[in-house]
Amino acid sequence: MTEPRVGLLDEVARYYGQRLAAHGETPGGVDWNGEAGQHLRFAQLARVFDRASGFSVNDLGCGYGALVDFLRAGWADVRYAGFDVSSDMVAAATRRYRADPAARFACAGVPDEIADFGVASGIFNVRQARPDDQWLDYIHATLDALHETSQRGFAFNCLTRYSDADRMRPDLFYADPCALFDRCKQRYARDVALLHDYGLYEFTILVRKTP
Repeated sequence: MTEPRVGLLDEVARYYGQRLAAHGETPGGVDWNGEAGQHLRFAQLARVFDRASGFSVNDLGCGYGALVDFLRAGWADVRYAGFDVSSDMVAAATRRYRADPAARFACAGVPDEIADFGVASGIFNVRQARPDDQWLDYIHATLDALHETSQRGFAFNCLTRYSDADRMRPDLFYADPCALFDRCKQRYARDVALLHDYGLYEFTILVRKTP
């Protein structure tokens, strides 16, 4: 990992540590505006799962672990590992799910083990003052890591460049969905889906690998 990226992840960790301190273990604590939107995003990411039970998930940018509740409500026997660059988030998630033997958390910028599936929700949005090219390099490197640590597939979301101009913020990154779709098709798998029709100013990409 290069020094610029180390600095970038430090900035991200500080930002989300401040959000957690201000809003607690709530959607606001991970920079979402409510539970409904958070659940809708999880539902899009979960479309990459091709099994009803008995699989493992790496959650990159896990925050306080809200995806665990979503998974437990919909699938049986899911082994979960959450990773976040914010030690405050990891500590909160570890406390929150300390009684769940099939969930673990670690402070890391990439998964430390291979799972059936990988997901990343919201980690590509808040660039703060980083320039576009540097933030895009971070996205590409992170997608490479998700690919390398996901056996059956992975899913991620980004804010879309097709957002209304008057709603766009300079501290956020609005990605080109077509460019990322093409990158995933060219580099990771033939079976790739772009979801841009679920009512939010974002998109989700699903990468399904051949078993």
